[in-house]
Amino acid sequence: MSQDSLFEMLRQSSPEAAALRAPSRPALSHGQLTQLVADTVACLNGLGLGRNDRVALVLNNGPEMAACFLACACGVASAPLNPAYRADEFEFYLGDLQARALIVERGSESPAVAVALKLGVRILELVVEAGAPAGQFSLQEAGSAASPATVASTLQGGYAQADDISMVLHTSGTTSRPKIVPLSQRNLCASARNIRQSLQFQPSDCGLNIMPLFHIHGLIAGVLAPLSAGSQVFCTPGFNALKFFAWMDEAAPSWYTAVPTMHQAILSRAGKNAEVIARHPLRFMRSSSSSMPPQVIAELEQVFGAPLIEAYGMTEATHQMCCNPLPPAIRKPGTVGVAAGPEVAIMNAGGQLLPNGETGEIVIRGANVTAGYQSNPSANAEAFSHGWFRTGDQGVMDAEGYVSITGRLKEIINRGGEKISPREVDEALMDHAAVAQVVCFGMPHAKLGEDVAAVVVLREGAAASERELQDFVSQRLADFKVPRKILFMDEIPKGATGKLQRIGLAQKLGLG
Repeated sequence: MSQDSLFEMLRQSSPEAAALRAPSRPALSHGQLTQLVADTVACLNGLGLGRNDRVALVLNNGPEMAACFLACACGVASAPLNPAYRADEFEFYLGDLQARALIVERGSESPAVAVALKLGVRILELVVEAGAPAGQFSLQEAGSAASPATVASTLQGGYAQADDISMVLHTSGTTSRPKIVPLSQRNLCASARNIRQSLQFQPSDCGLNIMPLFHIHGLIAGVLAPLSAGSQVFCTPGFNALKFFAWMDEAAPSWYTAVPTMHQAILSRAGKNAEVIARHPLRFMRSSSSSMPPQVIAELEQVFGAPLIEAYGMTEATHQMCCNPLPPAIRKPGTVGVAAGPEVAIMNAGGQLLPNGETGEIVIRGANVTAGYQSNPSANAEAFSHGWFRTGDQGVMDAEGYVSITGRLKEIINRGGEKISPREVDEALMDHAAVAQVVCFGMPHAKLGEDVAAVVVLREGAAASERELQDFVSQRLADFKVPRKILFMDEIPKGATGKLQRIGLAQKLGLG
């Protein structure tokens, strides 16, 4: 088996075993899934779409999106887009990607359809027959914008080779124009193997997927890695804290992965669902995409009676870079664990690697790391140093190789020359009994440049004033780290992927 072929990786599974499931749907077996992938690649080739051709996916969360992503990643360059985008966002992304085709559900009312027609991008409709197993679909071309004959001569058909681009994503672009991140077949295979090994996936495992499937966390950790190990994935229509425990009862999962805000929403409803948790004991829970307060980790582990495995990922690394190990190895709450696939080191601004215990920028290199941003030499010159990719995260590695992230270099609050890590202030506030969730960020200050602000969500029925929380933090941290402004809200403002976005938050909340 080629170790850099997704199709070969998927084909190793037991054909009869369940691969994809979904609420109230019959299961799709691994054998049916590999046949579906083969049929879809042949269909795309027949339409004149082949290796490295950009095909955008605008599909709702669920088993068809999971299966369509896998099929496209095996034969073309899949470009999953957030279905919630507005028309002008679709116009930017479809144009920037130079998409050759767009896949939408039949009858889709997405503004992406009108944009594709305007840009001359071919539209393929994903069709699901009544009563079909979870994930089973076919593709049919809608009104043709380009004739297959005009592109057939340049077609590279068949399955993707190691260096072909299999997935194209944009960086979140909080402060500048989003950059295009091309990920190769080799990158995807390496990342699937890394996550599979970290979490010791077995064919007997079942993951409950609640992550959005336009996001690398959901696609790679939630879908690709477990399916490549022959286990099954139960695909939900998207995160819903009110339905989570009913899905858990139907799926009987052994694990799930989520971002911290989702874990906290699940935790808030866990007390009323103790019987469901007892009926379906989890092997582990996984958290990634932003840091999890150690207090929440302890509470989740107590409620579910299972370890919470904190991992560290980013788009440019095809998701996972570090991961806390499973028991009996040591988990260190508050760290993102040890290198889990790529090499990981700490580098100073001058490009020298630092010894353990010294703080600097986290850098990585390995088979799962992108070769570089598309058509962006200045970004690549900034991102790569001596063969290492600079993550933009500040951190430190302890003597045992466990990495702690102290903040995004761009998120570090500079208060008159005093550097403050927002995460440190988050954790101090989380120790207060009334606080359920918190996000700290920098807000503009006329004389100091920046000062510390925070948004706090209180626990149900609890009360606390701004002054009370400021006094509480001042007993734990130096005075210059105490938030000058605390806003109380019903929920933390989040980006499209459920991630906390500290950059730009002050402006968004009228503090800019």
